[in-house]
Amino acid sequence: MPTFAVRMAVTATALALIVASTHDAGAQKKYDAGATDTEIKVGNIMPYSGPASAWSIVGKIEEAYFKKINAAGGINGRKIVFISYDDAYSPPKTVEQTRKLVESDEVLLVFNPLGTAPNTAIQKYLNSKKVPQLFVASGATKWADPKNFPWTMGWTPNFQSEGRSYAKYILAERPNAKIGVLYQNDDYGKDYLKGLKDGLGEKSASMIVAEESYETSEPTVDTHIVKIKAAGADVFFDMASPKFAAQAIKKAAEIDWKPLHLLPNPSSSVGGTLKPAGFDNAQGIVSAAFLKDATDPQWKDDAGMKQFLDFMTNDYPQGDKLDGQAIAGYGVAQTLVQVLKQCGDNLTRENVMNQAANLKNFRTEVLLPGITINTSAIDYAPISQFQLMRFKGERWEPFGEIISAEVGG
Repeated sequence: MPTFAVRMAVTATALALIVASTHDAGAQKKYDAGATDTEIKVGNIMPYSGPASAWSIVGKIEEAYFKKINAAGGINGRKIVFISYDDAYSPPKTVEQTRKLVESDEVLLVFNPLGTAPNTAIQKYLNSKKVPQLFVASGATKWADPKNFPWTMGWTPNFQSEGRSYAKYILAERPNAKIGVLYQNDDYGKDYLKGLKDGLGEKSASMIVAEESYETSEPTVDTHIVKIKAAGADVFFDMASPKFAAQAIKKAAEIDWKPLHLLPNPSSSVGGTLKPAGFDNAQGIVSAAFLKDATDPQWKDDAGMKQFLDFMTNDYPQGDKLDGQAIAGYGVAQTLVQVLKQCGDNLTRENVMNQAANLKNFRTEVLLPGITINTSAIDYAPISQFQLMRFKGERWEPFGEIISAEVGG
């Protein structure tokens, strides 16, 4: 073969190999709506207004954290485009905003939408569209049902198991208790109530002397607190969201009612609930935690807490470092970043869920020691452990052992 022909053949072969390798490299990248070579669109729903607006700091923290990630180069070279809408904690509004995120904004996933009732309103829609409803900001048990809702996953320990842990504590500490219950009249409150009753077992009927439910549209829960005290309750299970929990704490002090006061984790924020209620009024309240508390001096030299406090100082200086919801937003945002990193260049909605269901002993360093995040195709409950704590002075003091929060455990 003439030299020229040989050169042409070699050149052609080289070009073919380059084209093939380029094609193979391109083929390795898989995208659904909301993902490209340069960005990942993440949707979010948050109550920036309305009765649950005390929780809105979660969305603001997440936005600030993603900006920090983007400034450092993003995830595998892609920037997070965080689109967060206000639903005022109104389920019809949640549906409207979710449709906008999916059908107009075309996000890859809906991340950490907040509230039990709002998420219930969109669960079937997102699953029918095969859009991840990922790391729901609610502890309802329904978010861990991969068989029926494979596109929905929670993040926090579930409400029913937390309720059962309080029941166990009551039976040990106050076996003759007269329990008064305040609960939000939706799945959030009803899940806690079921957990409490399940934990009390056959003693439930005799020990619970008052059950008062409230609507989030009510301006105050003061009349409910008066009724519960009048029923003779000496243990108060306060299953209210932050605004109403703070009202309950203040009203109990105002009428000189001093029961053993149990408060659920979502309302245990020092800055968001207890400070507005008055620290003097909150002494001795018992709650449960799975995250470190910025007010606890035992974490002053902790590397994870230092990272969080540095983030608050540099990236969200207007935020309240004492607000427990701030550290929750930080931790769940870190978890999403881990999932997206694991996705690599396969940014399909299916792979997002596959990777979310493949977290093995992952730790965001704001989790309490001994608590890790684990998921699988049949386990959609990322965090299933927590610890009881008691409020003293201006901070929470953990006590007892790490408790498993698995349903049926």
